[in-house]
Amino acid sequence: MEGERGAFGFGAAAAVPPETAVGPLLGDECYADFLREDFDVKSYTSQSIHQAVIAEQLAKLAQGISQLDKELHLQVVARHEDLLAQATGIESLEGVLQMMQTRIGALQSTVDRIRTKIIDPYNKIVSRTAQLARLQAACDLLRRIIRILYLSKRLQGQLQGGSREITKAAQSLNELDYLSQGIDLSGIEVIENDLLFIARARLEVENQAKRLLEQGIETQNPTQVGTALQVFYNLGTLKDTITNVVDGYCASLEENINNALDIKVLTQPSQAMVRGGPGRAAMPTPGNTAAFRAALWTNMEKLMDQICSACGQVQHLQKVLSKKRDPVTHVCFIDELAKDGQSDILYTFWTAVTRTLASQFQMATDSSMFLKQAFEGEYPKLLRLYNDLWKRLQQYSENIQRHFNTNGTMEHFVELQHIEEDSDDLFMQKKQDYDPETALKDSLQPYEAAYLSKSLSRLFDPINLVFPPGGRNPPSTDELDSIIKTIASELNVAAVDPDLSLAVSKNVAKTIQLYAVKSEQLLSTQGDASQVIGPLTEGQRRNVAVVNSLYRLHQSIQKVVSNQSAFPAASEQTISAALKTVHDLMGNAVQPLLNSVGDSIEAIIITVHQEDFSGSLPTSGKPDVPCSLYMKELQGFIARVMNDYFRHFECYDFVYESTEAIAQRAIELFIRNASLLRSLGEGGKMRLAADFAQMELAVAPLCRRVSDLGKPYRLLRSFRPLLFQTSEHIANSPALGDIIPFSTILQFLFTRAPPELKSPFQRAEWTIARYSRWLDDHPSEKDRLILIRGALEAYVQSVRSREGKEFAPVYPIMVQLLQKAMSVLQ
Repeated sequence: MEGERGAFGFGAAAAVPPETAVGPLLGDECYADFLREDFDVKSYTSQSIHQAVIAEQLAKLAQGISQLDKELHLQVVARHEDLLAQATGIESLEGVLQMMQTRIGALQSTVDRIRTKIIDPYNKIVSRTAQLARLQAACDLLRRIIRILYLSKRLQGQLQGGSREITKAAQSLNELDYLSQGIDLSGIEVIENDLLFIARARLEVENQAKRLLEQGIETQNPTQVGTALQVFYNLGTLKDTITNVVDGYCASLEENINNALDIKVLTQPSQAMVRGGPGRAAMPTPGNTAAFRAALWTNMEKLMDQICSACGQVQHLQKVLSKKRDPVTHVCFIDELAKDGQSDILYTFWTAVTRTLASQFQMATDSSMFLKQAFEGEYPKLLRLYNDLWKRLQQYSENIQRHFNTNGTMEHFVELQHIEEDSDDLFMQKKQDYDPETALKDSLQPYEAAYLSKSLSRLFDPINLVFPPGGRNPPSTDELDSIIKTIASELNVAAVDPDLSLAVSKNVAKTIQLYAVKSEQLLSTQGDASQVIGPLTEGQRRNVAVVNSLYRLHQSIQKVVSNQSAFPAASEQTISAALKTVHDLMGNAVQPLLNSVGDSIEAIIITVHQEDFSGSLPTSGKPDVPCSLYMKELQGFIARVMNDYFRHFECYDFVYESTEAIAQRAIELFIRNASLLRSLGEGGKMRLAADFAQMELAVAPLCRRVSDLGKPYRLLRSFRPLLFQTSEHIANSPALGDIIPFSTILQFLFTRAPPELKSPFQRAEWTIARYSRWLDDHPSEKDRLILIRGALEAYVQSVRSREGKEFAPVYPIMVQLLQKAMSVLQ
């Protein structure tokens, strides 16, 4: 091979010139066809003939052949030595191949000799192995036959024992099935009769166990159910049997649902009276609608009984499965079912029942308008049936322990563990991702939505009727009573279920809001609605009527709610929230009038500064202290307002809640303006004290009792004695800070100061009205004290600027009181 590689390498170097010469030949298009792998002589010849240049082609081919001959000659000459070396190597290779052929022949003869020595023992081993396998199969078959004969004889005795030996018979049948697996026993005469007997015995045991299971489930006997389940477990058909039982209950309930909702059955009495033509649709005649609905609800009650009975039986079956164990292997039957994902048969059954209810109800109501109208119109009755069913199922779950403990004999009952409260009971505790009660009521959702829609229409209709477009008067008492009766009726009918009650309560809330919106549109918002100068205007009379109407609605609905038994808290909160909007609307309707009254009272009180309180006591023995003019005006105004405007409102509590705030505000304004009086003489103090007493009489019509006004009343009573006390006694009064604000006392002490000590509003060059607004805008005691401190500091600066030698006697007391007030605030 090395010679070949050398020859090829040398040839490549020496053949450069010839390759250069051959290159143009190979590159010619006339010769390119010969280099293709799919070159075909016939196609090339045919193509050349068609081109009609045969002579030229032949000349080129001859020239090419000549060039190739020359090239071959040049290659032989150039590689002469290499070719000779290759010929020598071929001779050596032939010798090696001949030697290898000889050795292969020798190896083949050796293999033949070995084969002749091995083939006979191998054939013997194969024969003996086949004999041994047949012997083993025969022995196994004999053992099976012997065991079958024994078990068959024992099975005969067990069958004679009746139901007491049925579980043992099932165990024998299970072992016989195991012996028959994987082998053909047909044609064996010795056991032919036994095999026939075994087949009959198996059928008999299965039928007897099915009857026992049906009887046990029907009578709720755990011992019978446990015995039957043990038989099916021994027979190896426990899973299939449980599946068939549950499927049977599902199919039975589906048939019961169809029968209960069958429009032909429901209308059969009326159809028997009047026979229609062929193809006539089954529907109740107008006169027999009541009979149709009575039959429907009777069927629905029977259906609920059937569902409850089936659920109780399936639940009883699951209870036994969850507690029954095989006495040999101690395997719990429910764990055996769990291997196939069937551990919760009650959940499986319940989901199937709820799906069937939803689908069958939908189909029935889609095909019959009368059924749909009955379920939608009398939805609360349908919901009550569902709720009763659910309560019965829960009651059964609570009583199942007592039912287990009072049934069955001790012989079999010892195999059932003590039944404790089952935390996984479907009807007592909800699953994390599944609510069985919700699943049951899902089939009612279409009818609930329709019922709530009709309920809202029934609630809205009387309101739209009593508020006609363009109307200007609120509903009359009779019209309002009609609305209240409708609301009470809807709430009473919905009381069968908390969720339905909440939904209807939301409709009632919408109804209340609609009434409020309609009433708000009647309110007068013009300027005459808030006037307090003349008698009631038309707009004010209408506003009073609207507020009274809202008040009667508010009180009536509260009474309806209070009369509801076991009314859900959520429903009550929903209605209360809507009633709050009514209360707020009443406040908004009255507020403009209240604002006008308050503004007028403030305008009257501020005229106190037009009175002269600088006079001294009269010289006569008994002073004559007349009531101030502004106080007389205030008393007359308040009495007139209450008589002309507020006495027309029926909602006295609501009115007093509003007017009491006006009374409190009036007292505060009176104290504020009284404390701002300057040049207060002894006679003025007496008259002002009389005004304090008259102030209680003035605000009395605005409230039930003046003492109910709270802190403003205590302020009025506490401030009056201070009029006659010295500044030192005032500063040490126990009422300071708690009842009387420090800022008010400091303002009052300015009245005892010389004119140089200006009040805060005088220093700021404000009017008293502006200063009063500032106090309203700055309710903080600290802000007011800072303003007063500024006035005192300005006084000090004025004294120093005119080089005064002493301050006013009241100044030190005011400074001390100011410091005390600031320390209390800090």
